[in-house]
Amino acid sequence: MKVDGRLPNLTDGDFRFIRELMVASSGILMADHKRTLVAGRLMPRLRALGLASYAEYVERLNSPAHSQERRLLVDLLTTNETSFFREPAHFEMLGRWVRQRNQCLRLWSAAGSSGQEAFSIAMTLAEHSPYPGWSIIASDISQRVMTQARRAVYPMSQAAQFPPGWLERYCLRGIDASEGLFRMTEPIRERVEFCEINLIQPLPQRLGSFDVIFLRNVLIYFDAQRKRLILGQVLDRLRQGGLLFISHAENVQGLALPLRAVQPSIFERL
Repeated sequence: MKVDGRLPNLTDGDFRFIRELMVASSGILMADHKRTLVAGRLMPRLRALGLASYAEYVERLNSPAHSQERRLLVDLLTTNETSFFREPAHFEMLGRWVRQRNQCLRLWSAAGSSGQEAFSIAMTLAEHSPYPGWSIIASDISQRVMTQARRAVYPMSQAAQFPPGWLERYCLRGIDASEGLFRMTEPIRERVEFCEINLIQPLPQRLGSFDVIFLRNVLIYFDAQRKRLILGQVLDRLRQGGLLFISHAENVQGLALPLRAVQPSIFERL
């Protein structure tokens, strides 16, 4: 590794290889303007491996003996920005919807990231569902964020968007060395199962079907062909009359899907 403070150069060829590997592995296309971001996110990995150039790292990625490194690449380059109760209108709608259903509900947070979305869903159901037998699957392509999600520990600052009283009802405040943190309570944690799923690969049969699916901030990363693939697979797992949530930055227009708009970014499966 260079010691004069200058970063090694991410060449056109190395960037092209990394982009093609990301598309093949995750379906995500890194745009040309993401080159600096890619270089920055991979630099700590080069340092950890003692590599002097991105070319050496690409050589490692290209080696059949380093399949785990290719998986780690997806972890490093996948954006996992999330927060509790992001897009609050979604959770208000979910609360109203579940109050009308006296049945065992299954819900899927299909891009669960570090768990905030899934636990926001869980708290909403704990607060509003008249039937106690509900469960949540939360998945993500990133092994790293799924590990974080299973811990269910977050900085206290992330509770800023909680409805009044919910922090006290559904979380434990950290003390001593854990001061400034909170953890979801066991009754909430045990309702959420975390697993790694790549949405551009065939979905595992064991996943089953769902009454509600959150597929938010996923489609923006894919071209039209992969959007159809992902939505087709996901809707095959959504029961008739169930709800699909996407983000306000996404749309499903022109894809001829069996969906009816309920309100912006919320759809009913026909």
